[in-house]
Amino acid sequence: MKNIPHLDQPVEIAVARNAPLVVKIGGALIDAAAQHASAFAGLIALHHSHAGGIILVHGGGAQVDRQLALLGITTPRIEGIRVTTREAIDQVVGVLAGSVHMRLLGVLKGQGANCIGLSLSDGGLCECRHSMKYSFDVGEVGEVIGGDPTVIHALLALGCLPVVNSIGLSANGEPLNVNADEAACAIARVTNAAGIVLLTDVAGVLDASGSLLDELDEADIERLITDGTISGGMIPKVRNALEAATSAGCPATIASWRTPASATTRGGGTRIRCATPTSAHAH
Repeated sequence: MKNIPHLDQPVEIAVARNAPLVVKIGGALIDAAAQHASAFAGLIALHHSHAGGIILVHGGGAQVDRQLALLGITTPRIEGIRVTTREAIDQVVGVLAGSVHMRLLGVLKGQGANCIGLSLSDGGLCECRHSMKYSFDVGEVGEVIGGDPTVIHALLALGCLPVVNSIGLSANGEPLNVNADEAACAIARVTNAAGIVLLTDVAGVLDASGSLLDELDEADIERLITDGTISGGMIPKVRNALEAATSAGCPATIASWRTPASATTRGGGTRIRCATPTSAHAH
């Protein structure tokens, strides 16, 4: 299989015709699957209507929190990133690659989707390592440094809907907890995606008065983080969306899971702009 360059190497990107769309959903939507069946129907419809299909990437932070609390395991969050200790990693894997992953596959299958479940490192999709991008020790947290899209493109060509959790493996086979937003961004780069959509429980990035911001660039993002308008878990979300737009050379949109199709048209969600969208500057 042919590997793409590592994600820390600059590369010119030309988005392929009929390229897939990478869509990321969080654990909150999976938790409320019964109440929001239309959202999953919308995702399946988007998979069939988009020429290149979609690759669905999911998180499950709330479910991990509940499992760790049940066992009395503490994992602090710094800058929105979960510090994953050795004590916690097996539980994180069990939730993200196990119970949450299987529940999502079940929901999609129940609505008629021909879905295939994957972890990040399956088929060489993503090459992972212990994260080196933070100034603090994040424990068993991983980052994606490269990968091979062969398997995922083969599945899409067969009409399958790939569903990818955010658990990867190091070169030594150690399980790693990769931030799901970051995983989605990396998959967009690896697969030369047409676009990336980060679906959340809000319409997009909101200003201080609660109004939707249609577009942001890097300067806007850093200004809004500095003044506190963007905070908590939205910080890595907007930064990863910016990284996706930069490194994958494709639009990145933060939008609501209530109307997933709206994120593919102007006027839906918050579009993240990049000054140099065809050059990679990933970590």
